[in-house]
Amino acid sequence: MNARVSTHLAPAEALDALRDVAPLTQCITNAVVTNFTANALLALGASPAMCDLPGEAGMFAGIAGSVLVNLGTPTAEQREAAREAARAGTPWVLDPVAVGVLPVRTALAEELVAQAPTIVRANASEVLAVAGRASGGRGVDATDDPDSAADAAFCLARRTGGVVAVSGAVDLVTDGTDVVRVHGGSALLTRITGGGCSLGAVMAAFLAVASPLSAAVAASLLYSVASDAAARVAHGPGSFAVAFLDALAATTSERLQDAEDRLAWATIEVAR
Repeated sequence: MNARVSTHLAPAEALDALRDVAPLTQCITNAVVTNFTANALLALGASPAMCDLPGEAGMFAGIAGSVLVNLGTPTAEQREAAREAARAGTPWVLDPVAVGVLPVRTALAEELVAQAPTIVRANASEVLAVAGRASGGRGVDATDDPDSAADAAFCLARRTGGVVAVSGAVDLVTDGTDVVRVHGGSALLTRITGGGCSLGAVMAAFLAVASPLSAAVAASLLYSVASDAAARVAHGPGSFAVAFLDALAATTSERLQDAEDRLAWATIEVAR
């Protein structure tokens, strides 16, 4: 089902809407995280589809509710599939993994940013690299914090006309006018494969039912709540990964509503 809705929703409302629709979420993502990403979407209540073949990717994007393009392992086939999907007109998320330090994915990220992704989800070093402000982090690891990338995120959001979500200890989400900081969340997310990449997929799933800013905020808040719940019962990264999937499924809209005090909203006053 292609539920292309542009509605401003509170996180709790967005979660209810997503679970009512079970949006078909196409993932062109990296080989390391494919299974965990699919499981995260299923736990959330979405319907994952790992369709990344050239000749099919663009066609499938036309019927999907939303698309994730993750550049973690950009094979030649995935690069062409990403180009096809980005041209389909379906809301989509770009996750520019390890851009800045590696030339193939950096060039592809520049090309895809020109296609105006609905959301760019990345760590601070990746956002700085995509915005042309720095050369990237240490592979997939950030060497910068979200506040240091705030100005770059504002400018990138205005350039694409979409939303930029900067992941970190406190996530920063902006559409170039409003900025939302999402507090909380367990550091164990950084100790499992797919903790960040699957967040991009969850943002894509929310894009099928909510506006870009609402989708990015709802996904970030859900991750904050679910990861904290998982950390309370986990004994380490392995048990955390399983508990996190359970927590994604168990988190209710009422729980998200109760957690909205983790959100700090502001308006950007200085034009950049």
